[in-house]
Amino acid sequence: MSFEKESPNYLQQRLFYRGRKFNFDVHTLRLPNGVEGDWECIRHPGGALAVPITEDGKLVLVKQYRFAIEGRILEFPAGTLEPNEDASLTIQREIEEETGYRAKTWNYLGKFPLAPGYSDEYIYSFLAQDLEKLEHPPQQDEDEDIEVILMSFDEFEQAILAGELIDAKSIASFFMVKLFLK
Repeated sequence: MSFEKESPNYLQQRLFYRGRKFNFDVHTLRLPNGVEGDWECIRHPGGALAVPITEDGKLVLVKQYRFAIEGRILEFPAGTLEPNEDASLTIQREIEEETGYRAKTWNYLGKFPLAPGYSDEYIYSFLAQDLEKLEHPPQQDEDEDIEVILMSFDEFEQAILAGELIDAKSIASFFMVKLFLK
């Protein structure tokens, strides 16, 4: 199944906010089915995520503080694309900063919209293998509060099924990797 873009008619821009990581706008639109109304959208440059796997088959995850949910969440390393940056470069930088590992083998798994009801963000998902632990990893971003966690495939799947706090992009990418490795 292919995706065909169908833009609405933009009738009026009511609000625009430029933020550090994303922009936010409110438009009066006419949708392709003729319905008119006001819709809000987070405009995001996209993100890249890696599912890193160690030589002994462990998943490398991060437990990270996220202010929006006021707590720590388990995720795969990921980061926001810089302007005009290829997603593969973004994730190579982010995996080193967030986990202290470098991958020698990369496989692109695909991309998917993260929250299409209110955001245009796409996540570019990668499998990272042949990991080496860096002796001197790059400094984490100032706002990052991260703990590196190693888990087996079974442990991570059980955490998902038990309802542990794990973000959707990590769950989706985990199952993409399981299918890719079959």
